[in-house]
Amino acid sequence: MILPNYFQDPNTLHVNTVEHHAYFIPHQQNETALSGKREQSDYFTLLNGQWDFNYFQSYHDLPDNFLDIAFEHKIPVPANWQNHGFDHHHYTNINYPFPFEPPFVPHQNPCGVYHRTLQLTPKHKRYLLNFEGVDSCLFVYVNKQFVGYSQISHNTSEFDVSDYLQAGTNHLTVVVLKWCDGSYLEDQDKFRMSGIFRDVYLLEREQNYLQDFFIQYELDDELRHANLKVETLFSRQPQAIEYQLLNPNGFTVFNQTDTHLNIEVEDIQLWNAEKPQLYTLILHTAEEVIVQKIGFRKVEIKDGILLFNQQPIKFKGVNRHDSDPKTGYAITYAQAHKDLQLMKQHNINAIRTAHYPNAPWFSELCDQYGFYLIGESDVESHGASMLTVKMPEPSILLNHQNDLQTERIRQDMIDNYCYFARDPLFKKAILDRQQANVERDKNRTSIIIWSLGNEAGYGANFEAAAAWIKQRDKSRLVHYESSIYQHSADNNDLSNLDFYSEMYGSTEDIDRYCATAQRKPFVLCEYSHAMGNSNGDAEDYWQAFHRHPQSCGGFVWEWCDHAPYRANGQFGYGGDFGESPHDGNFCMDGLVSPDRIPHSNLLELKNVNRPARAELIDNQIVIHNYLDFTDLADYLTIDYEFVENGVVTSGGNLSVSCKPHSSVILPIELPKNNGHLWLLNLDYRLNTATELLEAEHSLGFEQLNLFSENKLVLPKFTIEKSTFEVQEDHFRINVHNGQFSYQLDKQKGIFSRIEKAGKAIIQQPLDFNIWRAPTDNDRLIREAWQNAGYDKAYTRAYEIQWQQSEQAVEFSVKSAIVSISRGRILTLDIRYRIFNDGQISVEINAIRPTELPYLPRFGLRFWLAKAENTVEYFGYGEQESYVDKHHLANLGIYHTTAKQNHTDYVKPQENGSHYGCEYLKSENLFVSASQPFSFNLSPYTQEELTEKKHYYELQESDYSVLCIDYKMSGIGSNSCGPNLKDQYRLMESEFKIRFDLIFDKTIRQ
Repeated sequence: MILPNYFQDPNTLHVNTVEHHAYFIPHQQNETALSGKREQSDYFTLLNGQWDFNYFQSYHDLPDNFLDIAFEHKIPVPANWQNHGFDHHHYTNINYPFPFEPPFVPHQNPCGVYHRTLQLTPKHKRYLLNFEGVDSCLFVYVNKQFVGYSQISHNTSEFDVSDYLQAGTNHLTVVVLKWCDGSYLEDQDKFRMSGIFRDVYLLEREQNYLQDFFIQYELDDELRHANLKVETLFSRQPQAIEYQLLNPNGFTVFNQTDTHLNIEVEDIQLWNAEKPQLYTLILHTAEEVIVQKIGFRKVEIKDGILLFNQQPIKFKGVNRHDSDPKTGYAITYAQAHKDLQLMKQHNINAIRTAHYPNAPWFSELCDQYGFYLIGESDVESHGASMLTVKMPEPSILLNHQNDLQTERIRQDMIDNYCYFARDPLFKKAILDRQQANVERDKNRTSIIIWSLGNEAGYGANFEAAAAWIKQRDKSRLVHYESSIYQHSADNNDLSNLDFYSEMYGSTEDIDRYCATAQRKPFVLCEYSHAMGNSNGDAEDYWQAFHRHPQSCGGFVWEWCDHAPYRANGQFGYGGDFGESPHDGNFCMDGLVSPDRIPHSNLLELKNVNRPARAELIDNQIVIHNYLDFTDLADYLTIDYEFVENGVVTSGGNLSVSCKPHSSVILPIELPKNNGHLWLLNLDYRLNTATELLEAEHSLGFEQLNLFSENKLVLPKFTIEKSTFEVQEDHFRINVHNGQFSYQLDKQKGIFSRIEKAGKAIIQQPLDFNIWRAPTDNDRLIREAWQNAGYDKAYTRAYEIQWQQSEQAVEFSVKSAIVSISRGRILTLDIRYRIFNDGQISVEINAIRPTELPYLPRFGLRFWLAKAENTVEYFGYGEQESYVDKHHLANLGIYHTTAKQNHTDYVKPQENGSHYGCEYLKSENLFVSASQPFSFNLSPYTQEELTEKKHYYELQESDYSVLCIDYKMSGIGSNSCGPNLKDQYRLMESEFKIRFDLIFDKTIRQ
């Protein structure tokens, strides 16, 4: 059977569907309506559950009698059929998974046929069949009669099936195609999945039912009074409605009957993300009760500054996909609640629904819990940018190289990018997707900005879309990042867009834009790409956002890693399912894992976005309130403790009044300077439990060094001294006494053996170490590193001289780090001093050719016994920390093991380093240095982490691998963002470091 060709006709988007309208559920009684639970409505019949299912490789395989044939399978609704053994998973970011021939899709277009029965005794009512999400399109049949067709995967399709139902058993059949012409507008960066993935239900309505209503209001200049209006639309003719408004405390504000509502509301309580106060509007029609929550708020732009309730705000936002490793796009209340709770726990206040509307109840939860939403339409077509263009190297595009050839390529890409934005054939579809988004969610308080979509270029179709939204809803702002990409032949109208928006712009980009007076605020709708071990630039972005009133913050890409479970029960990414084309692990770019375990990225972001910050000014602690609407005393209590040389000496807690966006001095008496390292730790704890947070939940922390000139007082050691004997041959120099034995490899100029009392302390020769397992953010620099031979580097010595005194044996070594087929990477001038008590001082002077790429790291690698897998250290912990990513950690004394210190990123990479260390102590080793250093203890070698593609493929080393680093280059977010800043690179032309090593089983103070 050949289905009607609606799915390849952009002029036929819907057949026999109800017009787009606001989402609401009618009830019969006040009690159930006020519960907020739609399943308690007598008028609501949920059709989720096990449905009959047949799967066909192509819609051409559908037999003519497909409505009569037996069903071979069962499938849950909602679900994606790829998660239930049909078709296969496919991850692609930009490239379309089918030939680019709009509006046509392949003949081999997989097809799923769903069926279920419904028992019904029809009344003299209207019956509306709702599908809240179907990818990509659906044909609906009731009792073998064609009812209608619809597309837009992430919006509701509603059909009036009243005339098709019969008493008793009713047969509902739905044919879903994997692709339709709408798929060209749904090219989002995600696993591509198909089927009925959101709720299906039947609504029973009156013959003349309330079809739509729009709540609007205007606030006075003092934001104390509101003129509240409700416009209504009935299916047949206007009807009087009884309106009742309850305030956030549940008391009646007014009760009035009219067709439309227009009334003044006095002494209003405002809604914001910090205190989401909601009123309850109850609409009583002749037979129905409809409840709609309302939050009074005002969003506007003045002098290029985003104002919310007349206060400047910053978005501490994330981009969020509907994604789960088991259920795919099918997200339940419980799953969404968990996401929102995690976000609140980690100081996130805003969400961009990337890149489509979420389920209609999702924004209700955001109204309730307090989040600012960018409600984004289901439009993305960046795959068009790849047409007939020879792509330059990603580093050229990302690093803004401006040679003529690159500019020509970039403009060709932009012109292709704008394909659908300019094509009149797709104007109706693009406008329809805006209308579906706006009409459904127009009564949601949390949605303060409409977004036209994502990465679809700009042109006349989006000009029309923005103009329609501005005409339809004057209370919200309009956003569209792709407006900065315009066809070379166009001069587009941007007047209906309210923001200057970029993706992955640098902090310098923010500074440049805000340096001059601008009419539009600057927003980073995507930034700080959270791929793997990432978000090293979170603090720098925070600083840039707060330098400029015109910068209103941003939305990190993205909330969660995308990874379905493989047959082996492990997470899989692009290419693991045999698909092509694919984009590898580019889908693993979240702040949390697929199963919602927070990455260190999220912990870093949380503390960067803490509600208060403290600093030491003139020997006083000054605290700044970065909340927008709440006094600190009403929100948090400050726990504090003084730490002297790593030991807590005293502490307490206090509450202090500090108005939003202001500062006060904390009444804390500081200790006297006795030359020790004194740290003050502050922990900001929530005063009162909320719906999502428990009382005393830590909102963030602070650590102040009270006397910056003071250093940690290291332990003093008493170790038996004994004179060493030195023996030398052609290959090695042996140094030993009654307790210690050292062997220096003369070819490499480094120790190949260290023993104490006949027991090996290092199990393999030491390495000078410059390589790290590339992080996802190293994906662009990795090639340069490998071309320079960093991954195959080794040490060779050219000259060794030694002398012995009463106190020590001293070696002067001239050596270098070299690599096969490459020149010298580092020139090393090393001085080893082996003291009579067994301590070793390693002084290194390194010279680096500046024409080479910056180094991943530099330091020493120790191969310790497998059992020697526990260390104590003073540094930033317990979480992994780096030069640009240590705000998630405090300086202190910590203990860890090799296994505890390792993080299983789905794609293995550098992890577990600790920045700012003063000392490290294992069973047989104590390390300190002439300056704070980094270290990493791991059960895996960096070579193993480099080679393997999945965490579950890793094989542990036979040793505990300890890396002691002069420096480790930073983390950044260059997987899809700006280059790592120079100050976070190991790029000095010359540097010096001294490591002091003590080998002793029991180190005594």
